[in-house]
Amino acid sequence: MVEPKPIRARKTTRESGFTLIELMIVMTIIGLLAAIAIPSYLKSITKAKEAVLKEDLHTMRTAIDSYTVDKEKAPQALDDLVQAGYLKSVPIDPITSRNDTWITGQSDTLTDINETQGGLDDVHSGAQSLASDGTSYNTW
Repeated sequence: MVEPKPIRARKTTRESGFTLIELMIVMTIIGLLAAIAIPSYLKSITKAKEAVLKEDLHTMRTAIDSYTVDKEKAPQALDDLVQAGYLKSVPIDPITSRNDTWITGQSDTLTDINETQGGLDDVHSGAQSLASDGTSYNTW
């Protein structure tokens, strides 16, 4: 009896895998998508930091006003608000990423009839850069 010959796999002239052109097209598409997405992402990060800054400024200004009315004198520093329990801690400026850059406004003018001593009456960010609306952060 004659044994059958084993079947060999057919040889193909083309190896399996991706060509250089296919890889370059894919990399170009990924690059274009990244070029579109990254600026949008960075803009959303800036908007989020600005929203946090506005909220922090509002909170600190409210605490200053409450302290002034309750104690019948203005706080002399932001730490007075923390010591008296009006703030848990001095917030970190989201633009500068530090909590020691706040610019405080001192005034000797009394804002309330019962107030006996002037002091801290306003707070601003210490960041020198421009906001997305074109104003400086330290004017907010």
